[in-house]
Amino acid sequence: MAHAAPTSGTRPGPTPSTPLPDVFSARTHQIAKWATPAVMGLVYGYWAAANQRRGGPVTGWNILFGFVTALVFAALYIAVRAVAPRMKREMRALLWATFAGCAVGFLLNQTGASVAWSTGMGVVTAAGMFAVLFYRYYTHEDAEGHRVVR
Repeated sequence: MAHAAPTSGTRPGPTPSTPLPDVFSARTHQIAKWATPAVMGLVYGYWAAANQRRGGPVTGWNILFGFVTALVFAALYIAVRAVAPRMKREMRALLWATFAGCAVGFLLNQTGASVAWSTGMGVVTAAGMFAVLFYRYYTHEDAEGHRVVR
């Protein structure tokens, strides 16, 4: 039985000129644009408040701390998400890595860990995030910073 031989340089799948289909509506994307920071902020605020009370009772000040932390985290996330696409890939990776490192350092600081330990773990987190994000941006963009459709 004869089979067709593969041709060199071609592969099945979408061609670079046809992007992948968008399965969600514009309304779903708009809801997710605001729901993601809100949910992430609430989770982060709860986590920070739980770390701060160290297993003790929930107080009004602890709840206020959690909501303020959630609000600040969500606002910073929205700001970073708005500014990052206009930056070069190195600066974009550095911005997101700094955001992640500061977030981890703050959470660790709320546990009662020393400032040096919290800072060190934040820097380690930021370095790892920078490496991963720079690699992703470098392999998914051309030299001018435009997304490459594969």
